[in-house]
Amino acid sequence: MAIKTQGIRYSGSKKEILPSIIDIIKDLDIKKTLDGFAGSTRVAQCLKMSGYDVDCNDISMYSKVFGDCYIVNNQDASFYKEKIEYLNNLKGYDGWYTQNYGGLVTNNPKGSAVQADGKKRPWQKHNTMRLDAIRDEIDKISDNEIEKSVLLTSLMMAMDKVDNGLGHQVSYLKEWSSRSSLNIKLEIPDLITGKGEYNSYSGDIFDVKNQYDLIYLDPPYGTNNEKTKTTRVRYASYYHLWTTIVKNDKPDLFGASLRREDASSDTKPGAVSVFESTNYETVKNSIYNLIDKLDSRYFLFSYNNKSKVKIDDLIQMFSTDFSLVETRYFKHKENVQKKLTSNKEWLGDTGENLEYLFLIEKK
Repeated sequence: MAIKTQGIRYSGSKKEILPSIIDIIKDLDIKKTLDGFAGSTRVAQCLKMSGYDVDCNDISMYSKVFGDCYIVNNQDASFYKEKIEYLNNLKGYDGWYTQNYGGLVTNNPKGSAVQADGKKRPWQKHNTMRLDAIRDEIDKISDNEIEKSVLLTSLMMAMDKVDNGLGHQVSYLKEWSSRSSLNIKLEIPDLITGKGEYNSYSGDIFDVKNQYDLIYLDPPYGTNNEKTKTTRVRYASYYHLWTTIVKNDKPDLFGASLRREDASSDTKPGAVSVFESTNYETVKNSIYNLIDKLDSRYFLFSYNNKSKVKIDDLIQMFSTDFSLVETRYFKHKENVQKKLTSNKEWLGDTGENLEYLFLIEKK
Protein backbone atom coordinates (compact mmCIF):
# COMPACT_ATOMS: atom_id res chain seq x y z
CA MET A 1 0.00 0.00 0.00
CA ALA A 2 1.37 3.41 -0.98
CA ILE A 3 2.16 5.91 1.76
CA LYS A 4 1.52 9.51 0.71
CA THR A 5 4.40 11.81 1.53
CA GLN A 6 5.54 14.99 -0.17
CA GLY A 7 8.89 16.32 -1.32
CA ILE A 8 11.01 17.85 -4.02
CA ARG A 9 12.52 15.59 -6.66
CA TYR A 10 15.53 14.16 -4.89
CA SER A 11 18.25 11.69 -5.80
CA GLY A 12 18.02 8.61 -3.61
CA SER A 13 14.45 9.27 -2.53
CA LYS A 14 12.92 6.36 -0.58
CA LYS A 15 9.38 7.20 -1.65
CA GLU A 16 8.81 3.80 -3.29
CA ILE A 17 9.96 1.65 -0.35
CA LEU A 18 8.29 3.49 2.53
CA PRO A 19 5.81 0.63 3.11
CA SER A 20 8.74 -1.80 3.44
CA ILE A 21 10.53 0.51 5.88
CA ILE A 22 7.47 0.60 8.14
CA ASP A 23 6.83 -3.12 7.76
CA ILE A 24 10.33 -4.14 8.86
CA ILE A 25 10.14 -2.10 12.09
CA LYS A 26 6.44 -2.45 12.97
CA ASP A 27 6.91 -5.25 15.54
CA LEU A 28 9.86 -3.64 17.33
CA ASP A 29 9.42 -2.15 20.80
CA ILE A 30 10.35 1.39 19.75
CA LYS A 31 8.99 4.88 20.21
CA LYS A 32 11.73 7.50 19.72
CA THR A 33 13.20 7.50 16.20
CA LEU A 34 15.72 9.49 14.19
CA ASP A 35 15.98 9.94 10.44
CA GLY A 36 19.70 10.68 10.34
CA PHE A 37 20.13 11.70 6.68
CA ALA A 38 16.70 13.23 6.25
CA GLY A 39 17.08 14.88 2.83
CA SER A 40 13.58 15.64 1.58
CA THR A 41 12.23 14.08 4.86
CA ARG A 42 9.96 11.47 3.24
CA VAL A 43 11.06 8.75 5.70
CA ALA A 44 10.66 11.09 8.67
CA GLN A 45 7.19 12.04 7.41
CA CYS A 46 6.31 8.37 7.18
CA LEU A 47 7.52 7.72 10.73
CA LYS A 48 5.44 10.64 12.04
CA MET A 49 2.36 9.35 10.19
CA SER A 50 2.96 5.94 11.75
CA GLY A 51 2.77 7.32 15.29
CA TYR A 52 6.43 7.41 16.31
CA ASP A 53 8.25 10.26 18.04
CA VAL A 54 10.53 11.61 15.32
CA ASP A 55 13.70 13.64 15.10
CA CYS A 56 15.23 14.39 11.71
CA ASN A 57 18.72 15.56 10.91
CA ASP A 58 20.63 16.53 7.81
CA ILE A 59 23.63 18.72 7.18
CA SER A 60 21.71 20.60 4.46
CA MET A 61 19.86 23.71 5.55
CA TYR A 62 16.99 23.10 3.13
CA SER A 63 16.42 19.71 4.78
CA LYS A 64 16.14 21.48 8.15
CA VAL A 65 13.42 23.67 6.61
CA PHE A 66 11.56 20.60 5.33
CA GLY A 67 11.93 19.04 8.77
CA ASP A 68 10.47 22.09 10.51
CA CYS A 69 7.61 22.11 8.00
CA TYR A 70 6.63 18.45 7.87
CA ILE A 71 7.91 17.07 11.19
CA VAL A 72 7.96 19.85 13.81
CA ASN A 73 4.96 21.84 12.61
CA ASN A 74 1.67 20.73 14.14
CA GLN A 75 -0.62 23.46 12.79
CA ASP A 76 -3.15 22.38 10.18
CA ALA A 77 -3.38 23.78 6.66
CA SER A 78 -5.97 26.46 7.46
CA PHE A 79 -3.46 28.25 9.71
CA TYR A 80 -1.33 29.16 6.65
CA LYS A 81 -4.04 29.79 4.07
CA GLU A 82 -4.13 33.57 4.32
CA LYS A 83 -0.37 34.08 3.97
CA ILE A 84 -0.06 31.61 1.09
CA GLU A 85 -2.81 33.49 -0.77
CA TYR A 86 -1.08 36.80 -0.02
CA LEU A 87 2.23 35.54 -1.44
CA ASN A 88 0.50 34.22 -4.56
CA ASN A 89 -0.88 37.68 -5.28
CA LEU A 90 2.45 39.50 -5.12
CA LYS A 91 3.69 41.19 -8.28
CA GLY A 92 7.09 39.96 -9.42
CA TYR A 93 10.10 42.14 -10.07
CA ASP A 94 13.52 41.86 -11.70
CA GLY A 95 15.77 41.11 -8.72
CA TRP A 96 18.84 38.99 -7.88
CA TYR A 97 17.25 35.63 -8.72
CA THR A 98 15.98 36.89 -12.06
CA GLN A 99 19.29 38.48 -12.98
CA ASN A 100 21.17 35.24 -12.28
CA TYR A 101 18.71 32.39 -12.86
CA GLY A 102 15.91 33.76 -15.04
CA GLY A 103 15.97 32.98 -18.74
CA LEU A 104 14.17 34.50 -21.68
CA VAL A 105 12.27 32.39 -24.19
CA THR A 106 13.96 33.04 -27.51
CA ASN A 107 12.37 33.02 -30.96
CA ASN A 108 14.16 29.76 -31.68
CA PRO A 109 11.43 27.31 -32.77
CA LYS A 110 13.03 24.60 -30.63
CA GLY A 111 12.68 26.76 -27.55
CA SER A 112 16.36 27.20 -26.72
CA ALA A 113 17.14 27.88 -23.07
CA VAL A 114 20.65 29.10 -23.95
CA GLN A 115 20.90 32.80 -23.12
CA ALA A 116 22.98 35.62 -24.61
CA ASP A 117 25.91 34.76 -22.32
CA GLY A 118 25.94 31.19 -23.67
CA LYS A 119 24.61 29.68 -20.44
CA LYS A 120 21.35 27.82 -19.82
CA ARG A 121 18.97 28.78 -17.04
CA PRO A 122 16.98 26.70 -14.54
CA TRP A 123 13.83 28.82 -14.74
CA GLN A 124 12.08 31.20 -17.08
CA LYS A 125 12.10 34.87 -16.18
CA HIS A 126 8.39 35.16 -15.40
CA ASN A 127 8.86 32.67 -12.56
CA THR A 128 12.11 34.07 -11.15
CA MET A 129 10.47 37.50 -10.95
CA ARG A 130 7.81 35.93 -8.73
CA LEU A 131 10.56 34.16 -6.78
CA ASP A 132 12.30 37.50 -6.16
CA ALA A 133 9.15 39.06 -4.76
CA ILE A 134 7.96 36.08 -2.72
CA ARG A 135 11.31 35.18 -1.17
CA ASP A 136 11.95 38.64 0.19
CA GLU A 137 8.40 38.92 1.51
CA ILE A 138 8.58 35.61 3.40
CA ASP A 139 11.22 37.07 5.71
CA LYS A 140 8.94 40.03 6.43
CA ILE A 141 5.68 38.22 7.18
CA SER A 142 6.86 35.11 9.04
CA ASP A 143 6.05 35.22 12.74
CA ASN A 144 8.46 32.41 13.66
CA GLU A 145 10.86 29.86 12.15
CA ILE A 146 8.24 27.13 11.84
CA GLU A 147 5.88 29.36 9.88
CA LYS A 148 8.80 30.51 7.75
CA SER A 149 9.69 26.89 7.01
CA VAL A 150 6.16 26.15 5.78
CA LEU A 151 6.20 29.18 3.47
CA LEU A 152 9.70 28.35 2.18
CA THR A 153 8.71 24.74 1.57
CA SER A 154 5.70 25.91 -0.40
CA LEU A 155 7.97 28.15 -2.48
CA MET A 156 10.55 25.43 -3.17
CA MET A 157 7.85 22.94 -4.10
CA ALA A 158 6.39 25.47 -6.55
CA MET A 159 9.77 26.21 -8.15
CA ASP A 160 10.56 22.50 -8.40
CA LYS A 161 7.46 22.03 -10.56
CA VAL A 162 8.57 24.58 -13.18
CA ASP A 163 12.30 23.96 -13.44
CA ASN A 164 14.29 23.33 -16.59
CA GLY A 165 16.23 20.29 -15.45
CA LEU A 166 16.19 16.62 -14.54
CA GLY A 167 15.73 17.01 -10.81
CA HIS A 168 19.25 18.17 -9.99
CA GLN A 169 20.94 21.57 -10.28
CA VAL A 170 24.37 20.90 -11.78
CA SER A 171 23.17 21.28 -15.35
CA TYR A 172 20.04 22.46 -17.14
CA LEU A 173 18.26 21.44 -20.32
CA LYS A 174 19.30 23.06 -23.59
CA GLU A 175 15.70 23.39 -24.69
CA TRP A 176 13.07 24.66 -22.30
CA SER A 177 11.07 21.89 -20.64
CA SER A 178 7.31 22.12 -21.12
CA ARG A 179 6.78 22.67 -17.40
CA SER A 180 9.12 25.68 -17.30
CA SER A 181 6.56 27.79 -19.17
CA LEU A 182 3.96 27.24 -16.44
CA ASN A 183 3.32 29.86 -13.77
CA ILE A 184 4.34 29.06 -10.23
CA LYS A 185 1.58 28.75 -7.69
CA LEU A 186 2.26 28.31 -4.00
CA GLU A 187 0.19 25.65 -2.28
CA ILE A 188 -0.01 24.73 1.38
CA PRO A 189 2.26 21.72 1.91
CA ASP A 190 0.73 18.38 2.92
CA LEU A 191 1.15 19.05 6.62
CA ILE A 192 1.09 16.26 9.20
CA THR A 193 -0.33 16.75 12.68
CA GLY A 194 0.57 14.37 15.47
CA LYS A 195 0.64 13.90 19.23
CA GLY A 196 4.28 12.90 19.64
CA GLU A 197 7.53 14.74 20.22
CA TYR A 198 9.25 16.10 17.12
CA ASN A 199 12.53 17.89 16.41
CA SER A 200 14.49 18.95 13.35
CA TYR A 201 18.26 19.46 13.36
CA SER A 202 20.89 20.60 10.89
CA GLY A 203 24.33 19.19 11.60
CA ASP A 204 26.88 16.45 11.11
CA ILE A 205 25.35 13.07 11.88
CA PHE A 206 28.44 12.16 13.94
CA ASP A 207 27.59 15.00 16.34
CA VAL A 208 24.18 13.58 17.28
CA LYS A 209 24.18 12.76 21.00
CA ASN A 210 20.54 11.98 21.80
CA GLN A 211 19.43 8.46 22.65
CA TYR A 212 16.97 6.69 20.34
CA ASP A 213 15.13 3.41 20.08
CA LEU A 214 15.72 3.29 16.32
CA ILE A 215 17.85 5.30 13.91
CA TYR A 216 17.25 5.17 10.17
CA LEU A 217 20.41 5.77 8.13
CA ASP A 218 20.46 6.47 4.41
CA PRO A 219 23.91 7.93 3.70
CA PRO A 220 24.93 9.31 0.30
CA TYR A 221 25.90 6.63 -2.17
CA GLY A 222 29.00 6.48 -4.35
CA THR A 223 29.43 3.87 -7.06
CA ASN A 224 31.21 0.54 -7.35
CA ASN A 225 31.36 0.89 -11.14
CA GLU A 226 35.02 0.33 -12.04
CA LYS A 227 34.72 2.58 -15.10
CA THR A 228 33.43 5.60 -13.17
CA LYS A 229 35.09 5.31 -9.77
CA THR A 230 34.78 9.02 -8.98
CA THR A 231 31.06 9.27 -9.69
CA ARG A 232 28.73 10.08 -6.83
CA VAL A 233 25.96 12.48 -5.95
CA ARG A 234 27.42 15.57 -4.30
CA TYR A 235 24.37 16.86 -2.48
CA ALA A 236 25.78 20.31 -1.66
CA SER A 237 26.30 20.86 -5.37
CA TYR A 238 23.27 18.98 -6.69
CA TYR A 239 20.77 21.10 -4.73
CA HIS A 240 22.62 24.40 -4.35
CA LEU A 241 19.58 26.43 -5.45
CA TRP A 242 17.52 25.23 -2.49
CA THR A 243 20.35 26.22 -0.15
CA THR A 244 20.41 29.70 -1.68
CA ILE A 245 16.65 30.13 -1.47
CA VAL A 246 16.64 29.08 2.18
CA LYS A 247 19.58 31.30 3.14
CA ASN A 248 18.63 34.09 0.72
CA ASP A 249 22.24 35.20 1.01
CA LYS A 250 22.75 35.99 -2.70
CA PRO A 251 26.20 34.32 -2.83
CA ASP A 252 29.01 34.57 -5.36
CA LEU A 253 28.29 32.16 -8.22
CA PHE A 254 30.50 29.83 -10.19
CA GLY A 255 30.50 27.83 -13.42
CA ALA A 256 28.02 27.07 -16.19
CA SER A 257 25.21 26.11 -13.78
CA LEU A 258 25.89 29.15 -11.56
CA ARG A 259 26.44 27.13 -8.41
CA ARG A 260 27.11 28.72 -5.05
CA GLU A 261 30.81 29.41 -4.70
CA ASP A 262 30.91 27.33 -1.52
CA ALA A 263 29.59 24.32 -3.49
CA SER A 264 31.76 24.89 -6.55
CA SER A 265 34.52 22.41 -5.68
CA ASP A 266 35.06 19.26 -3.63
CA THR A 267 37.92 21.07 -1.92
CA LYS A 268 35.56 23.55 -0.27
CA PRO A 269 34.96 22.89 3.47
CA GLY A 270 31.85 20.77 3.89
CA ALA A 271 31.33 20.26 0.14
CA VAL A 272 31.80 16.48 0.35
CA SER A 273 31.03 14.18 3.28
CA VAL A 274 33.03 11.09 4.21
CA PHE A 275 30.21 8.99 2.77
CA GLU A 276 30.70 10.69 -0.59
CA SER A 277 34.42 9.84 -0.61
CA THR A 278 35.82 7.92 -3.58
CA ASN A 279 38.00 5.87 -1.20
CA TYR A 280 36.48 2.47 -0.42
CA GLU A 281 37.94 2.04 3.07
CA THR A 282 36.99 5.58 4.06
CA VAL A 283 33.33 4.95 3.27
CA LYS A 284 33.28 1.47 4.81
CA ASN A 285 34.96 2.61 8.03
CA SER A 286 32.68 5.64 8.26
CA ILE A 287 29.60 3.38 8.17
CA TYR A 288 31.02 1.24 10.97
CA ASN A 289 32.10 4.23 13.07
CA LEU A 290 28.71 5.88 12.73
CA ILE A 291 26.71 2.89 13.96
CA ASP A 292 29.26 2.26 16.69
CA LYS A 293 29.06 5.87 17.91
CA LEU A 294 25.34 6.63 17.78
CA ASP A 295 23.21 5.75 20.80
CA SER A 296 20.37 3.49 19.70
CA ARG A 297 19.30 -0.10 20.19
CA TYR A 298 18.17 -0.56 16.59
CA PHE A 299 19.40 0.79 13.28
CA LEU A 300 17.74 0.51 9.90
CA PHE A 301 20.38 1.00 7.23
CA SER A 302 19.61 1.62 3.53
CA TYR A 303 22.10 0.87 0.78
CA ASN A 304 22.18 0.12 -2.92
CA ASN A 305 23.98 -2.79 -4.54
CA LYS A 306 25.68 -0.44 -7.01
CA SER A 307 27.05 1.83 -4.29
CA LYS A 308 30.63 2.16 -3.07
CA VAL A 309 30.72 -0.56 -0.38
CA LYS A 310 29.97 -4.12 -1.47
CA ILE A 311 26.85 -5.67 0.00
CA ASP A 312 28.78 -8.76 1.14
CA ASP A 313 31.17 -6.54 3.09
CA LEU A 314 28.27 -4.77 4.76
CA ILE A 315 26.64 -8.08 5.72
CA GLN A 316 29.90 -9.31 7.21
CA MET A 317 30.39 -6.09 9.15
CA PHE A 318 26.84 -5.96 10.47
CA SER A 319 26.87 -9.67 11.42
CA THR A 320 30.29 -9.68 13.08
CA ASP A 321 30.40 -6.43 14.98
CA PHE A 322 26.68 -5.98 15.59
CA SER A 323 23.63 -8.22 15.30
CA LEU A 324 22.07 -8.38 11.84
CA VAL A 325 18.39 -9.06 12.60
CA GLU A 326 16.98 -8.99 9.08
CA THR A 327 17.95 -8.17 5.50
CA ARG A 328 15.53 -7.27 2.73
CA TYR A 329 16.12 -6.11 -0.81
CA PHE A 330 13.95 -4.79 -3.62
CA LYS A 331 14.25 -4.00 -7.28
CA HIS A 332 14.52 -0.24 -7.44
CA LYS A 333 13.98 2.12 -10.37
CA GLU A 334 17.20 3.85 -11.31
CA ASN A 335 17.54 7.60 -11.35
CA VAL A 336 16.38 9.29 -14.55
CA GLN A 337 19.63 11.26 -14.62
CA LYS A 338 21.52 8.04 -15.23
CA LYS A 339 19.12 6.71 -17.84
CA LEU A 340 19.41 9.87 -19.90
CA THR A 341 23.17 10.32 -19.65
CA SER A 342 25.23 10.25 -22.83
CA ASN A 343 28.32 9.21 -20.91
CA LYS A 344 29.18 5.83 -22.38
CA GLU A 345 31.23 4.96 -19.32
CA TRP A 346 27.94 4.09 -17.65
CA LEU A 347 27.75 1.06 -19.95
CA GLY A 348 30.10 -0.66 -17.53
CA ASP A 349 27.32 -0.56 -14.94
CA THR A 350 25.07 -3.54 -15.61
CA GLY A 351 22.75 -5.84 -13.71
CA GLU A 352 19.71 -5.31 -11.54
CA ASN A 353 19.44 -2.23 -9.38
CA LEU A 354 18.64 -3.42 -5.85
CA GLU A 355 17.87 -1.42 -2.72
CA TYR A 356 18.79 -3.13 0.57
CA LEU A 357 17.42 -2.63 4.07
CA PHE A 358 19.48 -3.96 6.96
CA LEU A 359 17.88 -4.12 10.40
CA ILE A 360 20.67 -4.08 12.97
CA GLU A 361 20.65 -4.42 16.74
CA LYS A 362 23.56 -3.31 18.86
CA LYS A 363 25.02 -6.08 20.99
